[in-house]
Amino acid sequence: MTTQAMEAMAGTDPASSMIRLTSELARSLVDSPEIVSVEAVPDGDGTILRLRVAPSDLGKVIGRQGRTARSLRTILSAASMKLRHRFSLDIIEEGSKSAPDKP
Repeated sequence: MTTQAMEAMAGTDPASSMIRLTSELARSLVDSPEIVSVEAVPDGDGTILRLRVAPSDLGKVIGRQGRTARSLRTILSAASMKLRHRFSLDIIEEGSKSAPDKP
C-alpha cells in the first residue's frame, strides 16, 4: 500500500478504510465490478469483512487452489497491522444466503 493511501486511512474509521481497500481489490479482479459489495461485521475483538461477488466471478476472487483469496487475506492482514485492528475476510457468492453468524 502506498504512503498516500496509508495517510488517507489514518484519519478515518478502520472498518471503512478496509472496506474501500477490499472493494477496490475485488473490483479489479472481476468481470462484474458493479455487483461487488463488502460488509463489515463486528466479531469480538476484530471485524469480519464479507465480500460478495457475482457467481460467475467467484472463481476469479478465490483463484486456483485459493491463491488469490490467500493473497487478498495477506494484504488485509498487513493493512490490519498498520491500523492495529484485526480483520478477517469471508468470500460469499452473491445470491447465496449470508454465512451464519457465529454463536
